[in-house]
Amino acid sequence: MTELNQGLAFLPLGGTGEIGMNLNLYRCDDTWLAVDCGIGFGGNDTPEAEILMPDPAFIAERRSALVGLVITHAHEDHLGAVAHLWPQLRCPVYATPFAATVLRRKLGEAQLQNQVPLHVIPIGGSFELPPFRLQFLPMTHSVPEAQALVLRTPHGTVLHSGDWKLDPNPLVGPPTDLDAFAALGREGVLAMVCDSTNAMVEGESGSEADVRRSMAALVRSIRGRVAVTCFASNVARVESIALAAEAAGRSVVVVGRSLRNLDVAARECGYLRDVPPFLSEQDADDVPDDHLLMIVTGSQGEPRSALSRIAADTHQNISLGEGDTVVYSSRMIPGNERAVMAVQDNLVKRGVRVLTDRDHSVHVSGHASRDEIRRLYGLVRPRYAVPTHGEWRHLTAHAELAREEGVTPVLLEDGDVLNLSPGRVEVVDTAPTGRLALDGNRILPMNGGVLSARRKMLFNGLVLASLVVDSGGRLVGQPKLSAPGLFDADDVEASRVTGAFAASLAEIPPGVRQDEDGFRDAAKTALRRALGRKLQKRPLVDIHLMRV
Repeated sequence: MTELNQGLAFLPLGGTGEIGMNLNLYRCDDTWLAVDCGIGFGGNDTPEAEILMPDPAFIAERRSALVGLVITHAHEDHLGAVAHLWPQLRCPVYATPFAATVLRRKLGEAQLQNQVPLHVIPIGGSFELPPFRLQFLPMTHSVPEAQALVLRTPHGTVLHSGDWKLDPNPLVGPPTDLDAFAALGREGVLAMVCDSTNAMVEGESGSEADVRRSMAALVRSIRGRVAVTCFASNVARVESIALAAEAAGRSVVVVGRSLRNLDVAARECGYLRDVPPFLSEQDADDVPDDHLLMIVTGSQGEPRSALSRIAADTHQNISLGEGDTVVYSSRMIPGNERAVMAVQDNLVKRGVRVLTDRDHSVHVSGHASRDEIRRLYGLVRPRYAVPTHGEWRHLTAHAELAREEGVTPVLLEDGDVLNLSPGRVEVVDTAPTGRLALDGNRILPMNGGVLSARRKMLFNGLVLASLVVDSGGRLVGQPKLSAPGLFDADDVEASRVTGAFAASLAEIPPGVRQDEDGFRDAAKTALRRALGRKLQKRPLVDIHLMRV
């Protein structure tokens, strides 16, 4: 990438052209600012990894010029990677009280709580990281304290929307301050970098108040055990479910680690004041079925989530069966359809009734639909629209809508460097991007050797051959093959492959047999040849060679 040191530019490293893994950079002259640092989840196209993150290598190389990382809100796709990637960034972090509380817990788990300079900014607060003058503008969303970020610079003003909607009655926190956005529009906005998640959805997203009314009526009508699954970070939804349970004479049990963490963070920040303390999952069996409601994690079919284990009847404390009901107070994130349907199928197989937003008004989106996006453009009146936070179909729909509103759209994807000022607003360069995977407690590149090998093993298997040779390189006994996922122990085909492999080994020239590495490489080639003839597959192969 050609280094440019003057003017204002925007560079997404994650979250543009995809949903999740948000990591955005702004450059003002020779200073950089990061906005959000989130995770994504593996799907059908990445079965070798469960948790994904954007590769921050580009900005890590420039961290001496990085003045800070600003978090817009407490969703995993916006702050979930901070604890994993901060050691590469080593900059101050800025967040509202709720996001900071959630982040502290994550930093504590990573043993970074005493290393990361975490600055708490009031809701709607202003702060300066020269040359950036920054201001939070409160937005409604499906998590408390979501903020849009105003970036005022010598080269112009940018509004970074974060995730948002226009909910007139969000229940937790105030509605979006439309007057503040109108005032910003009068001040003059060069560009609005804006959420595109629901840019294809006509109308409005709906209000949490509507869900609260519907949830209360639904819970009142159900008999037997009730489990409601939702996004753990949606404090207003959790409160609505708890109040519906209380009105129906049910005690509330929270099931799942992320919900327990949310409960602690929300109460610490003054939320859920009107909700009695939740019971633990160990208390569930002490409550009669008709007086029990459980709020359960796992609405997206995550394999290790509480709901997935309950559906498979492997949860240590909770079981559901005939006469019980599970309510999905959530939407399926694109890519999770197969996992969610598998969990629902397991529940139905056990006699559980499954209700979703197709059956009852139990969910509204946290993202703005087209009418709300139009309204925000009418208030802010930016010269340019930069759609982000979406796949290409979302970005394109957003760009068309912006054009209808008289705003010039600019489409880009991760790695595109967008010049905002001075001169033409256009993509002027590209920066290297990539994906990282969280593998246990390690961070691995998705295109690196470990995960590439795992991907190959997943689809083609692994064959390990053990050879014993004498000092002259002559085979001692028969080679032993281990091929989990390809052969059963008593598979006749395994002995045929072993025989073909042994025959190929005999053809290796004597000179090659004396060289350890050369012999091993030749043995791998022989093994691949034997497998290819017999299996018509190309598994990953390895050789264990021992000389005696």
